[in-house]
Amino acid sequence: MRMASILEPSKASFFPAMTKIVGTLGPNSRSVEIISGCLKAGMSVARFDFSWGDPEFHQETLENLKAAVKCTKKFCAVMLDTGGPELQVVNKTEHPITLEADTKVVLTPDQDKEASSNLLPINFHGLYKAVKKGDTIFIGQYLFTGNETTSVWLEVQELNGEDVVCLIKNSATLCGTLYTLHVSQIRIEMPTLTDKDMEVISTWGVRNNIDFLSLSYTRQAEDVRQARAFLSKLGELNQTQIFAKIENIEGLTNFEEILQEADGIIFARGTLGVDLPPEKVFLFQKAAVYKCNMMGKPAVVTRVVDSMTDNLRPTRAEATDVANAVLDGTDAILLGAETLRGLYPVETVTTVGKICAEAEKVFNQDVYFKKTVKHVGEPMTHLESIASSAVRAAIKVKASAIICFTSSGRAARLIAKYRPSMPVISVVIPRLKTNQLRWTFSGAFEARQSLIVRGLFPMLADPRHPAESVSGTNESVLKVALDHGKVSGVIKPHDRVVICQKLGDASVVKIIELED
Repeated sequence: MRMASILEPSKASFFPAMTKIVGTLGPNSRSVEIISGCLKAGMSVARFDFSWGDPEFHQETLENLKAAVKCTKKFCAVMLDTGGPELQVVNKTEHPITLEADTKVVLTPDQDKEASSNLLPINFHGLYKAVKKGDTIFIGQYLFTGNETTSVWLEVQELNGEDVVCLIKNSATLCGTLYTLHVSQIRIEMPTLTDKDMEVISTWGVRNNIDFLSLSYTRQAEDVRQARAFLSKLGELNQTQIFAKIENIEGLTNFEEILQEADGIIFARGTLGVDLPPEKVFLFQKAAVYKCNMMGKPAVVTRVVDSMTDNLRPTRAEATDVANAVLDGTDAILLGAETLRGLYPVETVTTVGKICAEAEKVFNQDVYFKKTVKHVGEPMTHLESIASSAVRAAIKVKASAIICFTSSGRAARLIAKYRPSMPVISVVIPRLKTNQLRWTFSGAFEARQSLIVRGLFPMLADPRHPAESVSGTNESVLKVALDHGKVSGVIKPHDRVVICQKLGDASVVKIIELED
């Protein structure tokens, strides 16, 4: 790379980046106008965080999202993020609470008491059983931003019945109604999927056909299995993908088993950064993203541009961090407080998209491809062989895109696993299904679930044109896909395109060269 080329302006593109952006919608990002701006800037998954806010609030936001999708014609998936076994301090008065270093504060399960600078009511009765003298507790509304004036660090001094008496280690002011409480490296005996979570999923989740369930505080593979068993009883939600959120030492220790069970992984680096020493977080991130890549399961990284919550530009360290996450092989960047309550949600999505796009230009695809093929080993499965061949062919002929016809989305995800340097247009062919009572088309779920996979851009085909058809109809679906690519600016005259499709019982990879 020439140093002068660094200063060349970035080219505008229909796809801001191959890396996907998950945006959390909330008070500062729930109007149709702001959501439309985020979609145009590159947000492809909208996250609804149920650790705060009521279902009615989130429903209004979702209705605005639907309106924004219609007006921008940009696909967007929906992710429900559970509250999980999250401990919280309850401040019913909503008055700011100032805590002074080297004084004492009592944590009590009695929520009828009023929060003050020396007494904090919490939503959990078993804290006194879980902690001992000398343990570390962190509290803050946005606990893990690292901002020492809005989050507080406590050390357990003594246990007094159900109350826990702590020494305050730093002065801070807590604002708002709810603050998260995190006990470092201590297991809290609460179910991963709480009663409140199950109620939200079976009402709000079912009503809105959620695409992804973000399972907060996943601690072991059994948590994912239980969540899947619960979803399987909720009609359409048996198709919902479960993303395990790794937030503590226990989740880290059981990571390999969790990865086997989950559909994807979210690295909650904020919470994890409290349980892990700061110098260890990057080690886990790199090792875990690599394992996700080799299994072809999406890896999502959080807490990347915290400073953009209040500022128009990220710090240089944050910009470098986003780029390094992309170079490590991350599928998606998840924005939390930055879009939820941040002052610049659209600008944040735009900035992260630009950083991702720049990092993708220097991503070493050749090394990654060889590493992935070696990891898969021989003999390869039929599908794996087709997917890797399609990517190899696309790289050799410098194709501008790969078009993959799929019904379940699995073939397209396998192609994306090899991280081709060009976009993969996944043409999802709907299938007609019946449960003896009614007929339904499947396909929309599969298409939306591609929106969290790096480099995968779905489109829903006309159900009258099946992917396996050997008749001329298949060519018309191909024409629609090529036209979509042209409109997107991905495919131009005289470009080469690699097509991956099923013809009868055979899977075929073919290269076509476009005319004018």
